[in-house]
Amino acid sequence: MAKVLTQSEAKSMGLPGRKSLEIVSGEKGSQAVTLRLVEIPPAHPGDAPRGKHFHQGFEECIFVMSGEGCTEADSGSYPLKAGDTILIPSGEKHATRNTGSEPLVLLCFFPVADISKRTQETTPLKS
Repeated sequence: MAKVLTQSEAKSMGLPGRKSLEIVSGEKGSQAVTLRLVEIPPAHPGDAPRGKHFHQGFEECIFVMSGEGCTEADSGSYPLKAGDTILIPSGEKHATRNTGSEPLVLLCFFPVADISKRTQETTPLKS
């Protein structure tokens, strides 16, 4: 049966350095998809950069809704702007940061219903 999930019902993830709302996941009845709406504020002088993380056994697909940013990954640095999509392979360490003056708003898709058990944080990024 189809189900409408509203942003107001989304679970706030309380992740450092960003606002992250989990809209779709196994908790909401999904069999095989997680969808998060992420907002990364502009960086301020003295802000500690977020560390990289990786997902074991599944990809992450990030669509940029608005703003400008850069994904720092094991395979390189990828500038991003509204309308761009980046696909992160399973196991590749990465972190996306805001490089603009407005919030960076992302839709993050994962092909699993629960990403928490197979997502691991690593070391902080260099400034």
